[in-house]
Amino acid sequence: MPFRSLVAQPADSLLRLIGAFRADPRAHKIDLGVGVFRDDHGHTPVMQAVKQAEMRLIATQDSKAYLGPEGDKGFVALLEPLVFGRGFPAERRCGLQTPGGTGALRLGAELLAKAGVRRILVGQPSWANHAPVFAAAGIVVVPHAMFDMGAQRIDLPALRAAIGQAEAGDAILLHGCCHNPTGIDPTAEEWRAIADAVADSRLVPFIDLAYQGLGDGMEADAAGTRMVLDAVPFAVVAYSCDKNFGLYRERTGALWATTPEPQARDIVLSNLLALARANWSMPPDHGAAAVRIVLENEQLAADWRGELDALRTRLQGLRGELAALGQVGSVDLAPLAQGKGMFATLPLTPAQIEWLRATHGIYMAGSGRINIAGFAPGDIARFGEALVDLGRAGIA
Repeated sequence: MPFRSLVAQPADSLLRLIGAFRADPRAHKIDLGVGVFRDDHGHTPVMQAVKQAEMRLIATQDSKAYLGPEGDKGFVALLEPLVFGRGFPAERRCGLQTPGGTGALRLGAELLAKAGVRRILVGQPSWANHAPVFAAAGIVVVPHAMFDMGAQRIDLPALRAAIGQAEAGDAILLHGCCHNPTGIDPTAEEWRAIADAVADSRLVPFIDLAYQGLGDGMEADAAGTRMVLDAVPFAVVAYSCDKNFGLYRERTGALWATTPEPQARDIVLSNLLALARANWSMPPDHGAAAVRIVLENEQLAADWRGELDALRTRLQGLRGELAALGQVGSVDLAPLAQGKGMFATLPLTPAQIEWLRATHGIYMAGSGRINIAGFAPGDIARFGEALVDLGRAGIA
């Protein structure tokens, strides 16, 4: 039998963490593992602007017929000024809807592979699913250093060295904003240096823009992406609406490719449509339709931006509270104030992380990544006390 040759795969570590947290009876346990936004009550709410859009969709939608492999064209068109700004030539880009940001990553990886790209540089650490997605498309992942975790900043010399050692035609993965898992983003000056280095080495940037609006705001969070796109002839941009519209389970994303001239764009689009057709045939409609309704309505768009501002304000406030603890045992939390978005990675060993879970009910990924939105009122003080206790325990 063919299935007898299969080897059991290990369970996803994050899913195991979720199960362990749910089974823990302690009242003051803290979940910093799952990567979704949470409010002060630990709830992941549906945005009111999205809810209003869904009500309008239910009232007006008169068919559930297929839209085609390109998905909701209006959704894609309305996202483009948010991603590219007003100055990027429309004739240099093509895009389509995808099943979430992960679907966009996989489709972009398959496009690169079909175009003959063999390798992609991926700074370490990166989102745990990046390497499997690229590897599944047949692209070799080349890990490289780019973070100074102790100082919580970009290691620009290390990044430049990695780019300098790459071959022309290689791809490089860049996080557009709110880096997952570190929360460490390049400064404007660093983005300029990265864009110039990528262009000089003739690399193809693959930009994962999954958290726009959760760092410094919609425009500021797109600035690095636009700088890179302006510097190179070819690029790929994967986008997710899961976080900034709160549409996690609706799997709402998009993918764009940029080219130097319209003829190349049309060829690229034809390949994207063929690859999408072979992968999922047609993307799901509901989330994209809700986003389109929000963005095409002035009042709903304004309401959505206000809600997004509130999410960002909560994250910034939590970062400030953590940073105010300063040096706690062996962990310096002060640099977290400079981070962006939902995540940060703490310099903790697996043994220390396990001790915090067993002794204090604090759950985080084995890498030390924490979801800052997981802190409820009072949790940060308890977290600081747990780190002090960790230092006293002498766990290495």
